[in-house]
Amino acid sequence: MASGDFDAFIASQPLPVLADFWADWCGPCKMMAPVLQDLAREWKGRITVIKIDTDKKPELASRFGITGIPTLILFKGGSEAHRITGAMPLPELKRELNPRL
Repeated sequence: MASGDFDAFIASQPLPVLADFWADWCGPCKMMAPVLQDLAREWKGRITVIKIDTDKKPELASRFGITGIPTLILFKGGSEAHRITGAMPLPELKRELNPRL
């Protein structure tokens, strides 16, 4: 997904989008994968979760100033609304995101 395509996708989504910036070699990213799958399933119709591999899309990682992974960015209305860096359990992630949806 090119930068312009990413912007168009984010702007076109009716739900908030949680973008997971990750890489295959990242241990904490692997720990977050099932947490994000559970979140996407439990909050279906409330949030859209997408994954962005920073090794395959370095231009997006650079553009958003990703210096550590996993980094989760919540987009609302096409703009960044909140950012979380690091792994966390599902209940903590929900507490972090819930008031921002």
